[in-house]
Amino acid sequence: MTLPPVLIALGAVILGIALLIWAADRLVAGSAALASHFGVPALIIGVTLLGFGTSAPEMVVSAIASLEGSPGLAIGNALGSNVANIGLILGATAVVYPLTIQRSTMIREFPMLLAVMALSVLVMWDFVFQRYEGVVLLAALVAVMAVMSMWSMQQPDADAQMSHLTEEIPTQMAPRMAVFWAAAGLVALPVAAHILVQGAVSLATMAGVSDAVIGLTIVALGTSLPELAAAIASAIKREDDLVIGNILGSNIFNLLGVLGISAVIAPMAITPELISRDLLVMFVITGLLAVFVWRRAGMGQLNRLGGGFLLLFFVLYQAVIIASALSGR
Repeated sequence: MTLPPVLIALGAVILGIALLIWAADRLVAGSAALASHFGVPALIIGVTLLGFGTSAPEMVVSAIASLEGSPGLAIGNALGSNVANIGLILGATAVVYPLTIQRSTMIREFPMLLAVMALSVLVMWDFVFQRYEGVVLLAALVAVMAVMSMWSMQQPDADAQMSHLTEEIPTQMAPRMAVFWAAAGLVALPVAAHILVQGAVSLATMAGVSDAVIGLTIVALGTSLPELAAAIASAIKREDDLVIGNILGSNIFNLLGVLGISAVIAPMAITPELISRDLLVMFVITGLLAVFVWRRAGMGQLNRLGGGFLLLFFVLYQAVIIASALSGR
């Protein structure tokens, strides 16, 4: 019996996402263990390799999409993932139990994310993503990682985010196994991304919508699963600040790394709605998060009401994307 094309495409998307997450985890674990064996400081490993880990799926998917001529999917994946990180992951987590946020996170990571978002607007405003603009974003990513490392060295005991990352380094992994897993992840990542991109493009073609729509919805949700897993694990341990710290860090990586790599691989034309709607939504939901957690003094808090509002905002945004796509067919 021959399966319907839509089921084959959907199966490719699901398989691609699952393999992508597994490959990213193995690559990061193997690379981190190798770096540790070669004497690289734990702080540097934490900021670069482990901090990069949850954004690896977005980076590779957008890179493959750019390489295969699907710029809408590449950009939509980055913007959609950022909206999903805040609306779905933080919103749903806060609905289960309120999140307490350290003041250092509010006065450091939030302004940094807003600055990165402003930079992304500057490079996208002319509706063309040039290679040199991708280089600018990647250079900014290096600068951000350097600043994060400096913060952590100044207050190593106070920075829960960095402390958590360094604790995650698999120092007990044997060098041969580290090489094996790093190589396996390195090979499997582009294969998984290719399967996912091909399935996503096929779904978009069959549905009569743009690849950007699939990138903003199905692909963005799928590649945000590592952030969801990290949020759940931190929530179970009641490590509130890690939940929001992971999300803000991932959103910074998405804008600088995901968009930067995509533009360096191939210059891209940007459709107007990605800026007038999706980029704007990313700013609005990030601004709402900042308003909900801000306190004049002491630690911030994202309560159930704020989390519920973010989650509702995300659901309505997804509904608008789907409705607009269907009405425009």
